[in-house]
Amino acid sequence: MADYTYPSIYFAYFLFFLFLAGALYFFLRSFRDGYWGATSEDVKYQMLKDEEAEGHGS
Repeated sequence: MADYTYPSIYFAYFLFFLFLAGALYFFLRSFRDGYWGATSEDVKYQMLKDEEAEGHGS
């Protein structure tokens, strides 16, 4: 008789670690690129300003 509990637990822990590492990687990458700063919305407003200047606004 074999105990199959440990491989599935180790696989689940490994999967949780991969998800956590991926989430931390993308969080740190987005933080470094400036998506979390006080000026993170400036790009959106610049795009809207450009559209209004070209006459594409609704």
